[in-house]
Amino acid sequence: MNGDTQSKDDLNGLSYCTKKSEEDESHQMISSLFLGPHAENYEYFKSNIIAILECTRDARRNYFPEDGPAITRRYPFLSLVAGSSAYAKLYYFHPSQRFISEQVQASSAFTTSTDKIGNAVKKAAELLSKHSVPWWSPRYAAHMSSDMSMPSLLGYFMTMLYNPNNVSIEGSPLTMVAEIEAGQQLCEMFGYNLNPEVKDVPVGWGHITCGGSVANLESICGAKKLFTDLSKWELLNLKVPTVLEIPDRLSMEYGISSAFLQNVMKKYGIQSVGLSGLERQYEIDQPIQYMLASTRHYSWPKGGAIAGIGSDNVVGIAPDIEARLDLDDLDKHLKASLEKQQAVYAVVAIIGSTEEGAVDSLRGVLKLREIYQAQGLSFVVHADAAWGGYFASMIPKDFKPGDPKNAEPPAQTGKGDGFVPDASLRVDTQEDIYALRFADSITVDPHKAGYVPYPAGGLCYRDERMRFLITWTSPYIFRAGTTESIGIYGVEGSKPGASAMSTWLANRCIGMDTKGYGALLGEVCFTISRVRSLPLSAPLLDDAFHFGVIVCRSTGVDTRFKPRGDKSVLIQFMNVQLSAHWAAMSTNSSSFVCVPLNLPPAERKAMQDPNSTPESYAKAVEEEKEKIRQRILNKSNQEIIDEDANRAPEDKAMVLLRALGSDLNINAFALNFRYSDGTLNDDVEEANYLNRRVVEVLSVDSPEDDPTKIPFYLTSTEFEHELYGNCAQLFKKRLGLAQDELGLFVLRNVLMTPFPTEGNFIDKMVKIFQEVIEKEVEVCRKRNETKKNHHSFIMQDGEDKVYLVNRSMFYLASRRRQLIASAKLDDKSLKTYRDAKNENSEETFFLSTQHTEDITATMLSDGSFEAVITTKSGYFILSS
Repeated sequence: MNGDTQSKDDLNGLSYCTKKSEEDESHQMISSLFLGPHAENYEYFKSNIIAILECTRDARRNYFPEDGPAITRRYPFLSLVAGSSAYAKLYYFHPSQRFISEQVQASSAFTTSTDKIGNAVKKAAELLSKHSVPWWSPRYAAHMSSDMSMPSLLGYFMTMLYNPNNVSIEGSPLTMVAEIEAGQQLCEMFGYNLNPEVKDVPVGWGHITCGGSVANLESICGAKKLFTDLSKWELLNLKVPTVLEIPDRLSMEYGISSAFLQNVMKKYGIQSVGLSGLERQYEIDQPIQYMLASTRHYSWPKGGAIAGIGSDNVVGIAPDIEARLDLDDLDKHLKASLEKQQAVYAVVAIIGSTEEGAVDSLRGVLKLREIYQAQGLSFVVHADAAWGGYFASMIPKDFKPGDPKNAEPPAQTGKGDGFVPDASLRVDTQEDIYALRFADSITVDPHKAGYVPYPAGGLCYRDERMRFLITWTSPYIFRAGTTESIGIYGVEGSKPGASAMSTWLANRCIGMDTKGYGALLGEVCFTISRVRSLPLSAPLLDDAFHFGVIVCRSTGVDTRFKPRGDKSVLIQFMNVQLSAHWAAMSTNSSSFVCVPLNLPPAERKAMQDPNSTPESYAKAVEEEKEKIRQRILNKSNQEIIDEDANRAPEDKAMVLLRALGSDLNINAFALNFRYSDGTLNDDVEEANYLNRRVVEVLSVDSPEDDPTKIPFYLTSTEFEHELYGNCAQLFKKRLGLAQDELGLFVLRNVLMTPFPTEGNFIDKMVKIFQEVIEKEVEVCRKRNETKKNHHSFIMQDGEDKVYLVNRSMFYLASRRRQLIASAKLDDKSLKTYRDAKNENSEETFFLSTQHTEDITATMLSDGSFEAVITTKSGYFILSS
């Protein structure tokens, strides 16, 4: 669509591509990276595919061309052999001398087979087009999957045609180099040092894996300790640099060769002896532990089991009320480990949890390590940045922790209706991502926020020597300029070179800084901020204002930087936000409430204010909702920026947008419904039922579902009580639900597209979502409200009475009861029933109300009702 020739009214309220400003170069660049939601860049993609195929053709023809026929007018598939005289070295072969001759190509078997392949390809492509989830569409907002960038797709496609195996340089001379460079690209983005001339900082190293789960497993293996002649406790708590220096020092100080060291280590290394063998030899009677948030990805306990640590020794640390690692609880566990002298392999900080988008306080973890190292307890610090790693590209090169300018929104240079602003990360999130440069190892998934095809994970080490802890060759001093076979490191064997090339090419074309991936993810951050901007209708919290607040990020020591010295640590720790678009959807008169996991600024402030009352809380939240509606929801992107120009810094809409939602582009939120009289449901199971029904409408959960018919995609998760603790309890309370130990069914959305903020696209999607909710609320009301209804009873004949056993339907409130009652029938009906019963002694008889009845009220008042009697087969006996 062309915004110059087509009015907004012609677009039926959906997204449109308006007249682009020449000044909005960032969005123009980003628009060139993808095939497009409607394949707008199809011709560019097609031309690149053709170029790749032509290069593949030429590569085959030019490899010893004398093996095949030369080019002639008669034989277009032949090639010319290079030489001083083209005609002197022109090879002429009879068509029968080609590897696949024209005669073979013209044969019946050949054409039958090619037709069969062609038909199968077309059919398979049609099936994929009809039954694949539309990741590419802005309507898809469920998992962390999106349209892949064209550079990554082209890199994978071109390499797939050669099928290199990156286990060894022998089979992948180019893609091995691509993997090494891709690892360097990632290390540089994280802030690792790559210059061997810098002596005070180790040189980083990274490589590509098949995914974050394998990268996490490799990091677990790499965290296992080496042993020397020290006390057992000292051995188990050597600092990472000390362990990694051992091979170098043995070589430089004692002249011990790598070959000799390799032979020795065969007898004592964990790869040969095994974990249990070392534990027996050194009498380690307490299992060494891994520590990370209990809300961790499933790959961690799985990796612990595979590595021999045991999933029980992957210790879950309680989350705070926004599902981040609770530093208080971590501190308690580390203190207990120190007192018991139970070693810790590693503590993991999750940089972007896959369920909530939460960024753990990596700075807090690093500070705690520093504190406990001084007391004799040391451990590896690993950052699981599978989701959040690429957001490091949003951190400027000149970023300085604690600089007040970090709190300012980025400058906006675009103009016009087609303008999509950038949005920066929150200050705490920026500084924790900046701290990645101090983590010992980092997991990252290019196939998530790198927009690269599966499978493409990655693992980076701050000190390149750490990779030698997971190898079957001897540790040695790395020699600059040599090309190594990456397959000797890590836990994988064969792996596709296409993944490495795809990652490298995407990183190279897009860029790893604020003008590349940083700009792309900045626009995505703005998009998801607008999606968060629907004001909240939350129940009053009564005495819940101060519930669990102190659980957040406080260890009794100042474990975080203070970018604004006049603010308390608690305020910084509680810098959580309202999920905006979802939050503004419902009002006090709506049939439902929509509550985000992350607290809105007004609610957060009220929860910290000891003088807060339910009334003052409700007023503050309502005022903030109205502010969101007026300044964000009803404005175009350009209007938001223009109006901000006349506002004080703290009053800007972009500042509010920055303060909304989770740390990294994932919204977790839940629904609850109101009964017809306005009363809020307090049953967790019934709220779960509503949320489950909504997500079933807006997701694929069966092979029979048609993905092309789902108008808007969401996904879900469950906050289990034993994993989420106080986080889940406060979430329930904010929803107006009972604080029981049942799990809470939670909706999630992830937005990875920079496209849908223009036009009325978001409003359209939100309207669809709201219509689904309202429809499902009616289902929930029907099953929970006690209303007049038809009732049915099994009849049992007593000596002088008829007994009625209620036929329960527990999904309906009006029939959600077990009841046995005696009933009096009129004489004629009683005689007819008993005659029929005597004639059909084996038959079951049912009594059903003729009209809808409030059966509870009727029985309590000794009332009467008209009924019919039938048999199990439906045979009618009488009405009375």
